[in-house]
Amino acid sequence: MTQILKDSEKYAAGQQIITACAFIHQKIDGVEKVFLAKRAGTKKFLPSVYELPGGHIEFGEDLVSGLKREIKEELGMDAKVGDPFSAFTYTDAENRSQTIEVVYFTQFISNLELIRINPEDHSEYGWFGEDELMNAATPNKGLEDDEFLAIKRGFALLGGELHQL
Repeated sequence: MTQILKDSEKYAAGQQIITACAFIHQKIDGVEKVFLAKRAGTKKFLPSVYELPGGHIEFGEDLVSGLKREIKEELGMDAKVGDPFSAFTYTDAENRSQTIEVVYFTQFISNLELIRINPEDHSEYGWFGEDELMNAATPNKGLEDDEFLAIKRGFALLGGELHQL
């Protein structure tokens, strides 16, 4: 019997993985918010934590095209992808891999009522203002995690703050 491997299990030890993630933002009731999806509890890597939507870029795939594909697969939505504004790296000890994550400003172009999360990827989602991010933090992924720091940077840039060297 052939075993079907999930994305996170496909990568060989010692490999670098490139992911593109979406800082999907929108004003809701006059407050700028970011869309975060909660990883399915069945995921091996960081189960049940909120994250920016996105995922692995296939070999030879353009980053923006890959991000749009991931948003469509995970959420059933079309999106407009803007500029990248953050990049960081982390390692997965279990898979012995290193991931390079690039975060893009993004907005949905599909009607928000059409969001349909893929249960293999996520269990729920929410819109969070900067002052609500603590509601998305978990013991496995706190507010000092690189992705949450990127989210804070995204809010700062939307607010007109320039990054200082």
